[in-house]
Amino acid sequence: MLLDDQLCFALYAASRAVTQRYRPLLDDLGLTYPQYLVLLVLWEYGSVPIKEIGAALQLDYGTLTPLIKRLEAAGLARRERRPDDERTVLVSLTDEGGDLRVRARAVPVAIGDAMGLSPEDHREAMRILRTLTAQVAASG
Repeated sequence: MLLDDQLCFALYAASRAVTQRYRPLLDDLGLTYPQYLVLLVLWEYGSVPIKEIGAALQLDYGTLTPLIKRLEAAGLARRERRPDDERTVLVSLTDEGGDLRVRARAVPVAIGDAMGLSPEDHREAMRILRTLTAQVAASG
């Protein structure tokens, strides 16, 4: 089998290219790509249990906790136990984390421009990638 015929390699190369394009944009915000993803969840949903952030990002607790601790140390997020359930840790934005959203609005636009996909191609790529993710996850 040829390397260029491997879908997994095409996905890997595309993922690396997109992540590399994110790097300078996120460096300007003082974020890593995984930290940016956590903030996207918080910007969308507000105060969220760590477990739900993990489910949304498909990350385990052991990977997620250090990311959130770094966001907390940077003054962008805070963790607190839910008063009615001490086992649940909620993550929420600080004022600074909320304000960062305004500066981050240029990121998806720049990435979209770099991808150069029409709206139809973007929707189709999303559909295919979501199907692929679900099928592979279900198979093993």
